[in-house]
Amino acid sequence: MANALQETRPGSTMPGSKALRKHRTSLEGQAYLLTTTTMYRRTIFRDAEVSFAVCKALHQPWLWRDSQLLAWVLMPDHWHGLVRLGRDDDLSTLMGRFKSVTARAVPQCFRINGWLWNRGFHDHALHNDEGVRETARYLVANPLRAGLVDEIANYPYWDAAWIGARPDSICAL
Repeated sequence: MANALQETRPGSTMPGSKALRKHRTSLEGQAYLLTTTTMYRRTIFRDAEVSFAVCKALHQPWLWRDSQLLAWVLMPDHWHGLVRLGRDDDLSTLMGRFKSVTARAVPQCFRINGWLWNRGFHDHALHNDEGVRETARYLVANPLRAGLVDEIANYPYWDAAWIGARPDSICAL
């Protein structure tokens, strides 16, 4: 049902995303790097109120169920997450729930006809030679590479499971 809804949503997806979905697999215990963009790539996460609402929604344990959110970063127009998939969800179901919960947390004036996120998402299953922690480091360094901050400690919208509570972050897991 979620896939049928996604197909009728407004907004464009990344080129080739339909072809990517054909061969998508969801393996229990597998770590995945996930990316989704805002509708029309609008930079709505430059607004602190909107960013805080999404960060707060990410803390809902029922959002992830038996999957584990290992690391994430909220960029001005997209979100990256590193997730270890549990047995009760496939990737599409998990991302559908993520998009639904986070969209409902954001004030209506920031959504387009109720939609916050573009349809579809990109996933990359980490292979044995790709370290989960190294991938998490790469993921959370996105604000540095984008020139949003000079030090990652100055960017409040990210977290990783290995660092424990970040007292400086309004979004710490």
